Amino acid sequence: MPVRAEELPEAAAPSPPPGLVTVGRYDQGPGYRVSRPRGADSWLFTWTTGGAGRLAQGATGIRAGAGDLVVLGPGVPHHYALAPGAGRWTFWWVHCQARAAWTDWLRPHALGDRLYAVTPVPAGVGDRLEQAFRRMLADARWTGEGAPPPAGEPAGGTAAGAGQVAVAHGAAARELALCSLESIVLLSTATARGAADRSGVDPRIRRAEARIAADPGAPHTVRTLAAGVSLSASRFAHLFSRQLGQSPMRALLAARLLHAARLLEATDLPVERVAAAAGFSSPFHFSRVFRRRYGVPPGAYRAGLRD
Repeated sequence: MPVRAEELPEAAAPSPPPGLVTVGRYDQGPGYRVSRPRGADSWLFTWTTGGAGRLAQGATGIRAGAGDLVVLGPGVPHHYALAPGAGRWTFWWVHCQARAAWTDWLRPHALGDRLYAVTPVPAGVGDRLEQAFRRMLADARWTGEGAPPPAGEPAGGTAAGAGQVAVAHGAAARELALCSLESIVLLSTATARGAADRSGVDPRIRRAEARIAADPGAPHTVRTLAAGVSLSASRFAHLFSRQLGQSPMRALLAARLLHAARLLEATDLPVERVAAAAGFSSPFHFSRVFRRRYGVPPGAYRAGLRD
Protein backbone atom coordinates (compact mmCIF):
# COMPACT_ATOMS: atom_id res chain seq x y z
CA MET A 1 0.00 0.00 0.00
CA PRO A 2 1.39 3.47 -0.84
CA VAL A 3 2.57 5.50 2.12
CA ARG A 4 1.23 9.04 2.31
CA ALA A 5 3.45 11.48 4.15
CA GLU A 6 0.49 13.44 5.56
CA GLU A 7 -0.76 10.29 7.31
CA LEU A 8 2.38 9.82 9.38
CA PRO A 9 2.02 10.62 13.08
CA GLU A 10 5.49 11.99 13.83
CA ALA A 11 6.05 15.70 14.33
CA ALA A 12 6.78 17.85 11.31
CA ALA A 13 10.36 18.91 10.63
CA PRO A 14 10.98 22.40 9.24
CA SER A 15 12.83 22.74 5.95
CA PRO A 16 15.58 25.32 5.37
CA PRO A 17 14.55 28.67 3.85
CA PRO A 18 14.22 28.34 0.05
CA GLY A 19 16.70 31.11 -0.75
CA LEU A 20 19.63 29.32 0.88
CA VAL A 21 21.78 26.39 -0.18
CA THR A 22 22.14 23.97 2.72
CA VAL A 23 24.28 20.86 2.31
CA GLY A 24 25.15 18.07 4.71
CA ARG A 25 26.17 14.47 5.12
CA TYR A 26 24.43 12.20 7.61
CA ASP A 27 25.01 8.72 8.98
CA GLN A 28 21.73 7.75 10.62
CA GLY A 29 20.65 4.68 12.55
CA PRO A 30 17.40 3.21 13.88
CA GLY A 31 14.74 5.74 14.77
CA TYR A 32 15.75 8.33 12.19
CA ARG A 33 12.80 9.90 10.35
CA VAL A 34 11.79 13.28 9.02
CA SER A 35 8.19 14.24 8.22
CA ARG A 36 6.92 17.35 6.42
CA PRO A 37 3.12 17.07 6.00
CA ARG A 38 3.11 20.30 3.99
CA GLY A 39 6.19 19.50 1.98
CA ALA A 40 9.08 21.91 1.66
CA ASP A 41 9.54 25.28 -0.02
CA SER A 42 12.83 24.12 -1.53
CA TRP A 43 14.01 21.09 -3.48
CA LEU A 44 15.68 18.24 -1.60
CA PHE A 45 18.47 16.25 -3.27
CA THR A 46 19.70 13.07 -1.56
CA TRP A 47 22.50 10.76 -2.63
CA THR A 48 22.93 7.54 -0.67
CA THR A 49 26.48 6.31 -0.10
CA GLY A 50 25.78 3.45 2.33
CA GLY A 51 22.91 1.50 3.85
CA ALA A 52 19.42 2.38 2.71
CA GLY A 53 16.68 4.93 3.25
CA ARG A 54 13.00 5.11 2.43
CA LEU A 55 11.66 8.32 0.86
CA ALA A 56 7.98 8.98 0.15
CA GLN A 57 6.31 12.00 -1.40
CA GLY A 58 2.56 12.12 -1.85
CA ALA A 59 1.57 8.59 -2.85
CA THR A 60 4.98 7.77 -4.37
CA GLY A 61 7.79 6.10 -2.47
CA ILE A 62 11.17 4.48 -3.10
CA ARG A 63 13.87 2.64 -1.22
CA ALA A 64 17.22 4.34 -1.85
CA GLY A 65 20.38 2.26 -1.74
CA ALA A 66 24.04 3.09 -2.30
CA GLY A 67 24.52 5.08 -5.50
CA ASP A 68 20.92 6.27 -5.81
CA LEU A 69 20.13 9.96 -6.29
CA VAL A 70 16.58 10.73 -5.12
CA VAL A 71 15.13 14.20 -5.57
CA LEU A 72 11.99 15.60 -3.94
CA GLY A 73 10.39 18.62 -5.57
CA PRO A 74 8.81 21.33 -3.40
CA GLY A 75 5.22 21.67 -2.30
CA VAL A 76 4.27 17.99 -1.86
CA PRO A 77 3.92 16.29 1.56
CA HIS A 78 6.85 13.99 2.16
CA HIS A 79 8.76 11.95 4.68
CA TYR A 80 11.96 9.99 4.71
CA ALA A 81 13.50 7.58 7.18
CA LEU A 82 15.85 4.66 7.64
CA ALA A 83 14.61 1.89 5.36
CA PRO A 84 13.01 -1.14 7.02
CA GLY A 85 15.62 -3.80 7.67
CA ALA A 86 18.57 -1.42 7.14
CA GLY A 87 20.99 -0.87 9.99
CA ARG A 88 22.28 2.51 8.81
CA TRP A 89 21.62 5.16 6.20
CA THR A 90 24.57 7.28 5.09
CA PHE A 91 23.69 10.00 2.60
CA TRP A 92 24.44 13.46 1.30
CA TRP A 93 21.56 15.93 1.17
CA VAL A 94 21.03 19.42 -0.25
CA HIS A 95 18.14 21.86 0.19
CA CYS A 96 18.02 24.63 -2.44
CA GLN A 97 16.10 26.08 -5.36
CA ALA A 98 16.75 24.02 -8.49
CA ARG A 99 18.00 25.70 -11.65
CA ALA A 100 15.55 25.64 -14.55
CA ALA A 101 17.56 23.21 -16.70
CA TRP A 102 17.62 20.55 -14.00
CA THR A 103 13.94 19.68 -14.32
CA ASP A 104 14.49 18.70 -17.97
CA TRP A 105 17.39 16.45 -16.98
CA LEU A 106 15.36 14.88 -14.18
CA ARG A 107 12.10 14.44 -16.11
CA PRO A 108 12.95 10.96 -17.56
CA HIS A 109 13.45 9.77 -13.98
CA ALA A 110 10.13 11.03 -12.56
CA LEU A 111 8.19 8.44 -10.56
CA GLY A 112 5.26 10.71 -9.68
CA ASP A 113 4.32 13.38 -7.13
CA ARG A 114 7.48 15.34 -8.03
CA LEU A 115 9.71 12.51 -6.82
CA TYR A 116 12.64 11.66 -9.09
CA ALA A 117 14.89 8.63 -8.74
CA VAL A 118 18.12 8.54 -10.75
CA THR A 119 19.20 4.92 -10.45
CA PRO A 120 21.47 3.19 -10.98
CA VAL A 121 24.28 5.71 -11.14
CA PRO A 122 27.27 3.79 -12.58
CA ALA A 123 30.00 2.99 -10.09
CA GLY A 124 32.57 4.88 -12.14
CA VAL A 125 30.56 8.08 -11.71
CA GLY A 126 30.25 7.69 -7.95
CA ASP A 127 33.71 9.07 -7.20
CA ARG A 128 32.94 12.19 -9.23
CA LEU A 129 29.69 12.69 -7.33
CA GLU A 130 31.41 12.21 -3.97
CA GLN A 131 34.04 14.80 -4.90
CA ALA A 132 31.37 17.23 -6.05
CA PHE A 133 29.43 16.93 -2.79
CA ARG A 134 32.60 17.48 -0.78
CA ARG A 135 33.48 20.45 -2.96
CA MET A 136 30.00 21.82 -2.35
CA LEU A 137 30.34 21.43 1.41
CA ALA A 138 33.64 23.31 1.35
CA ASP A 139 32.42 26.07 -0.97
CA ALA A 140 29.32 26.64 1.14
CA ARG A 141 31.62 27.67 4.00
CA TRP A 142 33.55 30.20 1.94
CA THR A 143 33.43 33.75 3.29
CA GLY A 144 34.53 35.33 0.02
CA GLU A 145 37.99 36.19 1.35
CA GLY A 146 41.02 34.38 0.00
CA ALA A 147 40.64 31.00 -1.66
CA PRO A 148 37.73 28.68 -0.83
CA PRO A 149 38.65 25.98 1.71
CA PRO A 150 39.90 22.67 0.29
CA ALA A 151 37.42 19.85 -0.09
CA GLY A 152 37.80 16.85 2.19
CA GLU A 153 38.97 13.46 1.04
CA PRO A 154 36.34 11.15 -0.51
CA ALA A 155 34.76 8.93 2.11
CA GLY A 156 34.31 5.91 -0.16
CA GLY A 157 30.88 5.13 1.23
CA THR A 158 31.96 5.07 4.89
CA ALA A 159 30.59 7.19 7.70
CA ALA A 160 33.71 9.34 7.85
CA GLY A 161 32.82 13.01 7.90
CA ALA A 162 29.12 12.31 8.55
CA GLY A 163 27.17 14.87 10.53
CA GLN A 164 28.65 17.88 8.76
CA VAL A 165 26.27 20.64 7.65
CA ALA A 166 27.02 23.95 5.92
CA VAL A 167 24.84 26.85 4.77
CA ALA A 168 26.00 28.99 1.84
CA HIS A 169 25.11 32.49 3.02
CA GLY A 170 27.21 34.55 0.60
CA ALA A 171 26.23 35.00 -3.04
CA ALA A 172 29.55 33.63 -4.35
CA ALA A 173 29.48 30.64 -1.99
CA ARG A 174 25.89 29.92 -2.99
CA GLU A 175 26.65 30.00 -6.73
CA LEU A 176 29.73 27.81 -6.35
CA ALA A 177 27.70 25.28 -4.36
CA LEU A 178 24.97 25.27 -7.01
CA CYS A 179 27.59 24.71 -9.73
CA SER A 180 28.74 21.57 -7.92
CA LEU A 181 25.16 20.39 -7.52
CA GLU A 182 24.52 21.05 -11.21
CA SER A 183 27.43 18.79 -12.11
CA ILE A 184 25.96 16.11 -9.83
CA VAL A 185 22.53 16.28 -11.47
CA LEU A 186 24.01 16.35 -14.98
CA LEU A 187 26.48 13.49 -14.42
CA SER A 188 23.94 11.25 -12.72
CA THR A 189 21.11 11.81 -15.19
CA ALA A 190 23.40 11.56 -18.23
CA THR A 191 24.88 8.23 -17.18
CA ALA A 192 22.03 6.48 -15.37
CA ARG A 193 19.44 4.29 -17.02
CA GLY A 194 16.77 6.73 -18.16
CA ALA A 195 13.46 6.39 -19.89
CA ALA A 196 13.16 3.67 -22.49
CA ASP A 197 14.30 4.53 -25.99
CA ARG A 198 11.02 4.41 -27.88
CA SER A 199 12.76 4.51 -31.28
CA GLY A 200 13.55 0.80 -31.09
CA VAL A 201 17.27 1.38 -31.75
CA ASP A 202 19.52 -1.14 -30.03
CA PRO A 203 21.10 0.48 -26.92
CA ARG A 204 24.51 -0.75 -28.07
CA ILE A 205 24.13 1.15 -31.33
CA ARG A 206 23.05 4.26 -29.40
CA ARG A 207 26.20 3.97 -27.27
CA ALA A 208 28.41 3.71 -30.34
CA GLU A 209 26.62 6.67 -31.92
CA ALA A 210 27.19 8.69 -28.74
CA ARG A 211 30.87 7.72 -28.69
CA ILE A 212 31.30 9.02 -32.24
CA ALA A 213 29.53 12.29 -31.42
CA ALA A 214 31.50 12.82 -28.19
CA ASP A 215 34.94 12.43 -29.79
CA PRO A 216 34.76 12.38 -33.58
CA GLY A 217 38.48 13.10 -33.94
CA ALA A 218 39.48 9.84 -32.24
CA PRO A 219 40.86 7.05 -34.46
CA HIS A 220 37.58 5.14 -34.58
CA THR A 221 37.18 2.12 -36.83
CA VAL A 222 34.31 -0.31 -37.27
CA ARG A 223 36.33 -2.81 -35.24
CA THR A 224 37.04 -0.49 -32.31
CA LEU A 225 33.46 0.82 -32.20
CA ALA A 226 32.14 -2.75 -32.28
CA ALA A 227 34.51 -3.88 -29.53
CA GLY A 228 33.34 -0.96 -27.37
CA VAL A 229 29.80 -2.34 -27.35
CA SER A 230 30.77 -6.05 -27.29
CA LEU A 231 29.68 -6.89 -30.83
CA SER A 232 31.53 -8.46 -33.72
CA ALA A 233 32.52 -6.00 -36.43
CA SER A 234 30.18 -7.54 -39.01
CA ARG A 235 27.19 -7.69 -36.64
CA PHE A 236 27.82 -4.13 -35.46
CA ALA A 237 28.07 -2.74 -39.01
CA HIS A 238 24.88 -4.54 -40.02
CA LEU A 239 22.88 -3.31 -37.00
CA PHE A 240 24.22 0.25 -37.26
CA SER A 241 23.39 0.56 -40.97
CA ARG A 242 19.95 -1.02 -40.64
CA GLN A 243 18.85 0.97 -37.58
CA LEU A 244 20.42 4.37 -38.29
CA GLY A 245 20.19 4.39 -42.08
CA GLN A 246 23.90 4.89 -42.75
CA SER A 247 27.11 2.96 -42.22
CA PRO A 248 29.30 3.59 -39.15
CA MET A 249 32.02 5.17 -41.29
CA ARG A 250 29.59 7.49 -43.05
CA ALA A 251 28.24 8.57 -39.66
CA LEU A 252 31.81 9.12 -38.47
CA LEU A 253 32.62 11.25 -41.53
CA ALA A 254 29.53 13.40 -40.95
CA ALA A 255 30.46 13.87 -37.28
CA ARG A 256 34.05 14.83 -38.18
CA LEU A 257 32.90 17.38 -40.76
CA LEU A 258 30.48 18.93 -38.27
CA HIS A 259 33.25 19.06 -35.66
CA ALA A 260 35.58 20.70 -38.17
CA ALA A 261 32.94 23.29 -39.08
CA ARG A 262 32.52 24.19 -35.42
CA LEU A 263 36.28 24.55 -35.00
CA LEU A 264 36.42 26.85 -38.02
CA GLU A 265 33.57 28.91 -36.55
CA ALA A 266 34.92 29.17 -33.02
CA THR A 267 38.74 29.17 -33.31
CA ASP A 268 41.61 30.67 -35.28
CA LEU A 269 43.33 27.31 -35.74
CA PRO A 270 44.97 26.87 -39.17
CA VAL A 271 43.03 24.65 -41.52
CA GLU A 272 45.68 21.93 -41.25
CA ARG A 273 45.25 21.79 -37.46
CA VAL A 274 41.47 21.78 -37.80
CA ALA A 275 41.78 18.81 -40.13
CA ALA A 276 43.98 16.93 -37.64
CA ALA A 277 41.76 17.78 -34.67
CA ALA A 278 38.73 16.48 -36.56
CA GLY A 279 40.44 13.17 -37.30
CA PHE A 280 41.59 13.71 -40.91
CA SER A 281 45.11 12.53 -41.65
CA SER A 282 45.31 14.44 -44.96
CA PRO A 283 44.49 18.17 -45.21
CA PHE A 284 43.87 17.70 -48.94
CA HIS A 285 41.32 14.96 -48.35
CA PHE A 286 39.74 17.09 -45.62
CA SER A 287 39.37 20.09 -47.93
CA ARG A 288 37.83 17.94 -50.66
CA VAL A 289 35.18 16.29 -48.45
CA PHE A 290 34.49 19.53 -46.59
CA ARG A 291 33.77 21.33 -49.85
CA ARG A 292 31.54 18.49 -50.96
CA ARG A 293 29.55 18.80 -47.71
CA TYR A 294 29.41 22.60 -47.24
CA GLY A 295 29.84 23.87 -50.79
CA VAL A 296 33.05 25.85 -50.12
CA PRO A 297 36.59 25.01 -48.97
CA PRO A 298 37.34 25.30 -45.20
CA GLY A 299 39.13 28.65 -45.51
CA ALA A 300 36.30 30.19 -47.52
CA TYR A 301 33.77 28.81 -45.04
CA ARG A 302 35.50 30.65 -42.19
CA ALA A 303 35.96 33.83 -44.20
CA GLY A 304 32.29 33.82 -45.20
CA LEU A 305 31.21 33.63 -41.57
CA ARG A 306 33.38 36.60 -40.62
CA ASP A 307 32.25 38.66 -43.59
